[in-house]
Amino acid sequence: MAKKIKMLMVAADLTITELAEKIGTSQPNLSNKLKRDNFSEKELEDIAAACNAKVEINFITEDGTKI
Repeated sequence: MAKKIKMLMVAADLTITELAEKIGTSQPNLSNKLKRDNFSEKELEDIAAACNAKVEINFITEDGTKI
């Protein structure tokens, strides 16, 4: 997920400092979360909103069905 967030930041033309500010956290905290790749669903939604995007989370079964 961290890699996708970094790609989204590039697409939204945001630095890590700017994104951190938009989601109400510090740059060091966001950097640490990216290193640990540890985000809650709420945090992902906040990041998406800050980048004018939407987040979609799916489970995909073995037969390819999205749930």
